[in-house]
Amino acid sequence: MTISTASPTAAPESNRGALAVLFASLVIVMLGFGIAIPLMPFYITHFDASGAALGLMIALYSFMQFLFAPLWGRFSDRIGRKPVLLIGVAGFAGAFFLQGIAQTLFWFILARSLAGVLSSAALPTAMAYVADTTTAENRARGVGMMGAAMGLGMIFGPLLGGLLAHANPALPAGLTALLQTTTDPATGELINLSLPFFVSGLLALLALPLIAFLLPESLPAGQRGVQAPPAGNRFAHLLEGLRGPSGFLYALAFLLAFALANMEAVLALYGAARFNMGPAQVGLIMGGMGILSVIQQGAVIGPLTRKVGEARVVQGGLAIGIAGFAGLALAPTAWLYTAAALLFTSGNVLLQPSVTALISRRATAGQGAAMGLNNAFQALGRATGPLWAGIAFDLSSTLSFWTGALVQAIALAYATRRLPEMAPLPAETPARPAREG
Repeated sequence: MTISTASPTAAPESNRGALAVLFASLVIVMLGFGIAIPLMPFYITHFDASGAALGLMIALYSFMQFLFAPLWGRFSDRIGRKPVLLIGVAGFAGAFFLQGIAQTLFWFILARSLAGVLSSAALPTAMAYVADTTTAENRARGVGMMGAAMGLGMIFGPLLGGLLAHANPALPAGLTALLQTTTDPATGELINLSLPFFVSGLLALLALPLIAFLLPESLPAGQRGVQAPPAGNRFAHLLEGLRGPSGFLYALAFLLAFALANMEAVLALYGAARFNMGPAQVGLIMGGMGILSVIQQGAVIGPLTRKVGEARVVQGGLAIGIAGFAGLALAPTAWLYTAAALLFTSGNVLLQPSVTALISRRATAGQGAAMGLNNAFQALGRATGPLWAGIAFDLSSTLSFWTGALVQAIALAYATRRLPEMAPLPAETPARPAREG
């Protein structure tokens, strides 16, 4: 397949408009996603489950993304980016409504799995869209822009989720009967588990008309359908990716996602157990993490990568992340715990755009396929990270943090050795603007 490239340093107005629409859509989707994050530990109380069960609830979402992201990525190479984006966002919305009405742990886990299957169509396709409409020189900046959109959603999402968790609105009797509630074991306060999921679904629906009516198709008809989604075992396909020229980068993406998911899975759980934090307090911490993410990805990552290169940015981000993990495990107060979470975020924000840009620049079989593989390896990390975190938390409250530090130390050792060895990238073909579709 011909690799689509994109806009020059000064992007055409059509490209800027398309990326603005994609930016707004991702903000809305990630706002809906962020709403639910502070609630997840309280499902342990609601369903009388363990930390391992919490890890399973979080992990299944990402495991489905791991299985289906390569399929969706290649499918977008076949039929275009826009239809797949619409499928992903619509499925994302529907799955959140199903999570909100789940009455048992089984049905909640099933709804989470469905959310993973359908939402895996959105994010890798959005990254492929960026790859279609940016050059190698500006790709890290474009990916960082999408990262800033996701970070912006993560600023207000957890904050809103924390507020909605404490809300008890006057609703019709039929709808009230669907609401799931639990009690905060630290304060005895009623926690509304369903309302944030309902609002998440509504927010995702708001993104659909933006994509349908304002986002042009970035992949020309002549470049679609050249490479069909592969049949067969997903794991075999991923192993093939590991053996390819970007194999090390995919492995690095997995390690980074594992460490991040490992931290996120127990951030609220440890905060509640160690510092008596409720959803609102967790939402404030994650809101601060989101603000820092937006600042760095919107204003720092582009100039920094142009100055020192992606490889050095990755190495620096890993070193900062290790220090953040150690701080989370050792923090004696809630304020220092918050500071350590922000330090970890500062390092992590440097990593994903740089690694994604490196993968995109080395893509040889279509940007959708490359971004699908990247998302799949990240999803595998996000699936295994929470599974381990839940088990580790049941063994020792700080074990998951020390595990994250170890994983990032291993990643730093490999990155220091392998990134400088990577072959120079091939020259890119002339850029083109996004097409109307």
